[in-house]
Amino acid sequence: MVNTGLQLISFTCAVTGWVMAIAVTALPQWKVTAFVGSNILTSEIVWEGIWMNCIYQTTGHMQCKTYDSLLALPADVQAARALMCLSIFMGWLSCTVSCCGMKCTTCAGDDRQAKAAIALSGGVLFIVTGLCVLVPVSWTANTVIQDFYNPAVPVVHKRELGQAIYLGWASAVILMLSGAVLSSTCPQSERRGYRRGYMGRSFANTRPSAPEPPKPISTSSLPLKEYV
Repeated sequence: MVNTGLQLISFTCAVTGWVMAIAVTALPQWKVTAFVGSNILTSEIVWEGIWMNCIYQTTGHMQCKTYDSLLALPADVQAARALMCLSIFMGWLSCTVSCCGMKCTTCAGDDRQAKAAIALSGGVLFIVTGLCVLVPVSWTANTVIQDFYNPAVPVVHKRELGQAIYLGWASAVILMLSGAVLSSTCPQSERRGYRRGYMGRSFANTRPSAPEPPKPISTSSLPLKEYV
């Protein structure tokens, strides 16, 4: 029962991390305006995402424009698009596979070995999903930090890490940790778990045998004595 509850908690956390990854993909706050040097105008804030860039004004008005050309985008943005879309698909596949391998479902019948193998596959897929989120987010963060400390980059073009970067890191950590917990239910540990405390004996061998009937006492070996 404890293992089943742990599976439910880890699966719920993994689904939450997948939803966070979808939000990271859609959010434009990957790069935000850096207010450094002479760039002290705070009336407008520039947001740059992997699909569009937006200009947010303090009055509450916001204008967004999608990128016109895919090939004209930097390499980190192109890779982020591909990997984030791949992570969304992998997350959906991970949820489907993990549901079939959980103990609280009726998929695969009563075959514990098959369900454990399916749960292991779902956990590995969640770990791969987390890696697909971690790589583009970390790559973009590295590019932003390098441009920020590069003196050749103009001040007006310097950017800082946006909210989507931090949300992406949190999503990747949740996905990988949840996948690791789901992967812990492997077929070998499942088999040992059900025989713990029986020294490798099966349940059929542990049933007490029926008592044997009493044997008649043989007098052939006793010495014969005469009683008067």
